[in-house]
Amino acid sequence: MKGQEWYQTDTVAEEYEAKRFSRGGRLIDRREKEAVLDAIGPVEDKKVLEVACGTGRFTTMLAERDADIVGLDISGPMLQQGREKAQAAGVDDHVEFMRGDAARLPFPDNHFDTVLAMRFFHLADTPAAFLAEMRRVAKDQVFFDTFNRFSTRSLYNWALPMGSRLYSRWEIDRLLDGADLELAEESHDWVLPYGFYRKIPNELAASFRSIDTAIGGTPLGDKVASVSYWNTRVSPQ
Repeated sequence: MKGQEWYQTDTVAEEYEAKRFSRGGRLIDRREKEAVLDAIGPVEDKKVLEVACGTGRFTTMLAERDADIVGLDISGPMLQQGREKAQAAGVDDHVEFMRGDAARLPFPDNHFDTVLAMRFFHLADTPAAFLAEMRRVAKDQVFFDTFNRFSTRSLYNWALPMGSRLYSRWEIDRLLDGADLELAEESHDWVLPYGFYRKIPNELAASFRSIDTAIGGTPLGDKVASVSYWNTRVSPQ
């Protein structure tokens, strides 16, 4: 996993959301949560696993909707932020945060109805192995997002090398085939890269977002989108 030591430091956990989801990043946070809820649907009484849950943005959101959820991450400080978030939201009684390795998930086969991972695969050094593990413990659904190779994200990577892994559609198809997952639904968004929105005030970001979504609504939109959301189903045996 790229940047593992950096990711697990106390200071990164403390500053993570402030740096990424303040200013124009609020738009990103709102859209990502919308994508998760649209894909998973009603979650009441569903057993859900979030891989690489970080500070628990999605874990807590789904717990608030009565999911029976586990958030797993390799970073102790990130998990502590998640626990505090869940406690503040009053849902810590039915959410569990666990420290663990996404390459060796500590759960039996078909243990969860849904498994999701957001903001994870751009850091994955062995994406096929990680996706195979997610599929192994999922009974019905696996949902994840990726950054796209042929998009403005590639320019962002070049200008500010972050080690992010970018994916072509061919690579996604190969990953899904290898994990025995069926693509149920896909959506593509954000012509402008995330890093751009984080640098500008929320008010200004809203105007750029309007332009962004207008371009995204054209036939060209899906081809130049920098982010994709993949909603997949476990193939029947």
